[in-house]
Amino acid sequence: MQRRTFLFTSGAALSGLRAAGANDRINVAVIGVRGRGQGHVAEYAKRPDAAVAAVCDIDTANNERAVQLALKLQAGKPKEYRDIRQVLDDKNIDAVSIATCNHWHALAAIWACQAGKDVYVEKPASHNIWEGRQMVEAARKYGRIVQVGHQSRSTEHKKRAIELLRQGVIGKLYMAKGLCFKRRPSIGKHADGPVPPGVDYNAWLGPAPARPFNPNRFHYNWHWFWDYGNGDIGNQGVHEMDIARWGLGKNALPRAVSSSGGRFAYDDDQETPNTQLATFEYDDCHLVFEVRGLLTGIEAGIGPEPGSLNSIGNIFFGSDGYMTVDMAGFKVYLGEKREPGPAMKHAEPRQWDTSPHIENFLKAVRSRKHTDLTCDVAEGRLSAALCHLANVSYRVGRKLDFDPARETFGNDKEANRLLTREYRVPFVVPERV
Repeated sequence: MQRRTFLFTSGAALSGLRAAGANDRINVAVIGVRGRGQGHVAEYAKRPDAAVAAVCDIDTANNERAVQLALKLQAGKPKEYRDIRQVLDDKNIDAVSIATCNHWHALAAIWACQAGKDVYVEKPASHNIWEGRQMVEAARKYGRIVQVGHQSRSTEHKKRAIELLRQGVIGKLYMAKGLCFKRRPSIGKHADGPVPPGVDYNAWLGPAPARPFNPNRFHYNWHWFWDYGNGDIGNQGVHEMDIARWGLGKNALPRAVSSSGGRFAYDDDQETPNTQLATFEYDDCHLVFEVRGLLTGIEAGIGPEPGSLNSIGNIFFGSDGYMTVDMAGFKVYLGEKREPGPAMKHAEPRQWDTSPHIENFLKAVRSRKHTDLTCDVAEGRLSAALCHLANVSYRVGRKLDFDPARETFGNDKEANRLLTREYRVPFVVPERV
């Protein structure tokens, strides 16, 4: 591991110089190319200022599909890797785009920073609170550009909504409520079984504890198990959590959190709640968040989204009115009679918001200024931390006081244990990055 750290450090200067060249294409390796990662491949491959130079996945079939997708959109064939460490030793790679399971996000990003690569990492930034801080430290220590995949921060109508909140369009804010009413069917029950052909299961587990392969803990359903995911509050929900915190203008964590809920209606393998309500207490306002994976109604006119049963968005409450923000746009209602105020629709034709977010990332890679990012890792890790705080409260079953300066639960040993995790060697998030 010491030798690898040396190799990472010695490659930093070369990678930074290549990325800084205004006329050079930025060579990107996409890590984790099933599902969301396929979207990353398509976004970089179609751009004239970037190229998919490599793909990396623990499943050879995923790599093969990603290569074929890239070849449809760019001239060069990406290299194929199965081990992220081989990607990071490749001096031709300027940046990595991480779309792995949540439990790999922090370690992959920190290793990449040590190797001199810039990083785009999907939400949530981290799997727990402690490793999010380590990500920020690594980014600053190695001078890397690290963007978190909160695409809403690059969405025009959402940027305008936050601008109006800052200008006092609904007066003094006293509450923000995030809604994640996303229909989730039961995952059922499955027995442990053999590892699928072509899958490196040890690499997939990475930092997580060793346990037998189970198809219900693998593709996508890993979100609903604590070893790998963070429930829907840390999946779809973290997008709305980020908007809620952004709108309230909070750049620190709250002084208290309370979260309750459960796994209702289904008898299946899922560990995380399908119904959850969390309240975060700041001195001058509250942030409230609700997850409903079962059949439900809508709230404040948010949703359902066209062609779905989902109602996803945010409500901001102020002394003079309230604002709703969702994928379709935002609306303001003012005064006792809820008179319509400023409003804005999502631009048509609708553009998937990953494109402008990646464009912003590549711009910052060239400028070498993390302040150019619309969602620097310091922002993304705070929004993820709110989700983690809610889950800690849910798991211990009680309200928790929190010290936002030290980012601990004081003398509460049970809660403090969940600020981090036991890492499986050699996939260890380092104490000193």
